[in-house]
Amino acid sequence: MTASETNDVKANRLSSADYADNFSDIHPPLTPHEAVVEADRCYFCYDAPCMTACPTSIDIPMFIRKIQAANPVGSAKTIFEQNIMGGMCARVCPTETLCEEVCVREIAEGKPVKIGLLQRYATDTFMEREQPHPFTRAAPTGKRIAVIGAGPAGLSCAHRLATHGHDVTVYEAREKAGGLNEYGIASYKTTNDFAQDEVDFILQIGGITIENGKALGRDITLDQLSAEFDAVFLGVGLPGVNALGLDGETAAGVIDAVDFIAVLRQAEDLSQLEIGRRVVVIGGGMTAIDAAMQSKLLGAEEVTVAYRRGQEHMNASLYEQELAQTHGVTIRHWLMPASLEVSEGSVKAIVMEKTELDVSGKLVGTGEMVTIQADQVFKAIGQTPDAEPLAGCSIELEKGRIRVDEHRRTSHQKIWAGGDCVAGGEDLTVASVEDGKVAAESIHKALMA
Repeated sequence: MTASETNDVKANRLSSADYADNFSDIHPPLTPHEAVVEADRCYFCYDAPCMTACPTSIDIPMFIRKIQAANPVGSAKTIFEQNIMGGMCARVCPTETLCEEVCVREIAEGKPVKIGLLQRYATDTFMEREQPHPFTRAAPTGKRIAVIGAGPAGLSCAHRLATHGHDVTVYEAREKAGGLNEYGIASYKTTNDFAQDEVDFILQIGGITIENGKALGRDITLDQLSAEFDAVFLGVGLPGVNALGLDGETAAGVIDAVDFIAVLRQAEDLSQLEIGRRVVVIGGGMTAIDAAMQSKLLGAEEVTVAYRRGQEHMNASLYEQELAQTHGVTIRHWLMPASLEVSEGSVKAIVMEKTELDVSGKLVGTGEMVTIQADQVFKAIGQTPDAEPLAGCSIELEKGRIRVDEHRRTSHQKIWAGGDCVAGGEDLTVASVEDGKVAAESIHKALMA
């Protein structure tokens, strides 16, 4: 984020105390007493709808019952059996649209059991007490698996394979492991370097080696790995970002929201991050909301999220939208980018065209224009796959993403895949964790047949 002299983009907009307060934990953890009281609200349903709604099928009534019995360590073990990244998922999962949305108390009273906070209480208690790792490795199998990408899908896959006694080498392009959890989530959702603490926790199982700075297609190839290893898992995510397709998109102040969040997450001193006085974010997903919220928390005075459809179409949950609005973010619907106004190499404004749905349900422009002044414009209109590193490996693609079966196996007999990079993949940490787990079980079954 380089500021132009002609733009109102600068660092140090707030006091040190304000930065610390703004980026503190947005959901303070429950105390032991609060956790037991909240656990008491659970009906412990026999055919619990919350379990069905959880992508990783955590036994939610069981882990809550153990909290009620003052056994948070046992509760955490129940969680980790299905989701080894239960600590992070407790922080970032949209529980309001998953397990808590179908909670019987939500349906009856409009006030669900706080499943996410209870999950965090259990997993944090386990990790803070430095318990022995909840799993032990099986006897060594002599099988070696390569995992590409140390994000949620890759780490989940690696951990499950390691528990089965396989040796796993994880290749990660970035300097740190964690993927989305380390580089792509709003800082106020995961504080105190929790993403790296969780990586360290996962590696305690043994049998996993991470090689950082190794990118697929640059430092390693699929042909090489499939020849050297018994199996390969691809958890490469979506490295590209969709462009607006407008003239002036390379001007100062026009920024990929994904890059902005990554820079913010790695910043040692938030006061040194430059932010505009007027910020516009284009998009309707969680990345757009996270970028908008954090812009406001860094000191931007006016922050607007512009989305081409209505509120009901936004991928960001209603809760996250309302959270941003309570922090002063304005969300405007039925607007799509038409042009950028640039002066002296810096963006000054973005012109938006009003939209509507025609009789066939297709989104169309109305011809009416709206100009929004902006010192910075963040692009958050989706990420794109990179199929080039996959060329020549006989892997079938679907709209640029990897096609997999229900076991996350690709068309190549030695390669599996999961997470955002697969066709139909969801932009959720918990969904990626499930993909990695399912793929690991399939790999194990194939290798031991």
